[in-house]
Amino acid sequence: MLDRKGIHYKVLTYECKNFTDGVSMAEAEGVPVELTYKTIVTQGKSGNHYVLVIPVAEEIDLKKAAAACGEKSLEMVHVKDLFALTGYVRGGCSPIGMKKQFATILDSSAESYPEIYISGGRIGLSLCVAPPDILSITRGKFSQITRNH
Repeated sequence: MLDRKGIHYKVLTYECKNFTDGVSMAEAEGVPVELTYKTIVTQGKSGNHYVLVIPVAEEIDLKKAAAACGEKSLEMVHVKDLFALTGYVRGGCSPIGMKKQFATILDSSAESYPEIYISGGRIGLSLCVAPPDILSITRGKFSQITRNH
C-alpha cells in the first residue's frame, strides 16, 4: 500500500513470538521509545469505529479522543473482536491496511518528529514513516488525545 502511493518508509523486524508491550518492542528494536506509537481501535456511541495512534508510553484520554472524533464517548474495541474488525491481532495492529478504512487520529505529539515507528501489521514488524505520510494514507488528522499533554 505504501509502495503504491510512493511513500518512503523503513521496515524493522525483531524476534518476538507473542504480544509484548510497546516499550519492550521499541527497546528490542533499538529505537527511541518516544518515537514509537501504538494503534488503538475504538467504537463511538454512534457505532462508528476510530483508529487512534499514540506514543507507546502514554495512555489514551478517551474524552479528548471522543471530542476529536465528534463523539459523545468512545470505548476500546475488545481484543477478541479486533481481528474480525481490522484483520490484525493485538500487538500487530497497524493504522495502515485495515480491512476497512476507519477515521484515524494521530496524537499531535507526532507533529514534532520527522519519522515515527508504527506497527507493520504483525507482531515483530514495525514501519518507520513520516507522520504526514501516515495521515495521507489513512486520511487521518492530528489531535491531542493522550492524558499527559
